[in-house]
Amino acid sequence: MALSGLFLVSFLSLHFFINLMSVISAETFNEMSHFMGYNPVIQFVMQPILVAGVIFHFVMGFVLEIKNRNARPQGYAKYNGAANASWASRNMIISGIVVLAFLGLHFYDFWVHEMTYKYIQQAPIDAERYFPELVAKFQNPVRVGIYSLCFVLLSLHLWHGFSSSFQSVGFNNRYSSSIQKLGYAFAVVVPFGFVFIALFHFFNQ
Repeated sequence: MALSGLFLVSFLSLHFFINLMSVISAETFNEMSHFMGYNPVIQFVMQPILVAGVIFHFVMGFVLEIKNRNARPQGYAKYNGAANASWASRNMIISGIVVLAFLGLHFYDFWVHEMTYKYIQQAPIDAERYFPELVAKFQNPVRVGIYSLCFVLLSLHLWHGFSSSFQSVGFNNRYSSSIQKLGYAFAVVVPFGFVFIALFHFFNQ
């Protein structure tokens, strides 16, 4: 669970960096997106691994949730979860389900469109289409609102998940405090960076 989560964090970091280019330079964003969309190693090796990683992470999340519930079939007579753990750590399954639903929407918006464009329509290669397509997705205020809300919940998911993943794989040592701070920073900067990108394109149409 921890290893698959850290793997997805690396993908999220790359995804954020590429999307951030859409704010800085449309030309650079087009170049990077075109490379990602047509490089055979990324398309036919890394992409299937990524999909498998997403499926594995969320399936394991449900398995662990079931095991945790079965470990204590009878609830506490009195339970004050906030006294021992944050909301984020106590509700990872909730934020995870929302993130999973968002990934479904994201795949529909971008991946399905990409597959349709390249393999069904067999449209000619257009290396300049990515920026206009991205901007078009952020014209609808409802979509932007849903997009932003999902990334807020992703932030909560990462707030607990990032640092605890390192602890789970054995990095519970003198670097733990620094890793935890790095995890908190990542959980704020990257998800809210995605929100900024969406709002930037929405207000600069």
